[in-house]
Amino acid sequence: MTKLIGEQVLMRIFIGESDRHGHQPLSEALVELLRREQFAGATVLRGICGFGATRVYHSQKLLDLSADLPLVVEVVDSQEKIDAIMPRIDAMMAGGMITLEKATVIRYGHK
Repeated sequence: MTKLIGEQVLMRIFIGESDRHGHQPLSEALVELLRREQFAGATVLRGICGFGATRVYHSQKLLDLSADLPLVVEVVDSQEKIDAIMPRIDAMMAGGMITLEKATVIRYGHK
């Protein structure tokens, strides 16, 4: 396991539940890519409501099982690894948004 302590980069990829890459949900395709490329980790977070560039409001409703809820894929790793993977991620996305910010990793490891 790579030591990942100190200043790193937090990448957030904002997409929707209905976004796809080929026949696969985009969120799963992104996580699989990041895992294959040996990133430190990735997490997909599901929002309860939100809107994006189209200004269409998406929300979780009790009777609405097909809502296109917002998803955020979060990844923390080195600037070099994120810079290297960015063109591949960009090619997978038809829309959405990617943000980068500095993050200080205090602890990284497993039990």
